Amino acid sequence: MATNETYSIDAAGRTLGRVASEAAKALMGKMRADYTPNKNSGIKVTVANVSKLYIRERKRTRKIYTTYSGFPGGQKRESLASLNARKPGEALRRAVARMLPRNTMHTPRLKNLLIIE
Repeated sequence: MATNETYSIDAAGRTLGRVASEAAKALMGKMRADYTPNKNSGIKVTVANVSKLYIRERKRTRKIYTTYSGFPGGQKRESLASLNARKPGEALRRAVARMLPRNTMHTPRLKNLLIIE
């Protein structure tokens, strides 16, 4: 069932969540008539103009990403604004990753996501 189809999304002027949910649906293959939940669709999703995403100022400052290494003092917190400044497009990648099901196809599906500024 693996095909080499591409699905492109223009993110200019759209919100982060709406673009992420559209990309997650396409990566799972739900846009196709022959969707099968237990197969990798093989669709490559390209998201363009990520730097022109519409993100409210309130979300930019208050949205916090937290990671924990497991060691004492290993908790790191970062706002959406600093994450976008450090790695543009990483917020979209994380949003799409958290919308995909956590199974064995999670990593191969994420590898089919291409984010272009």
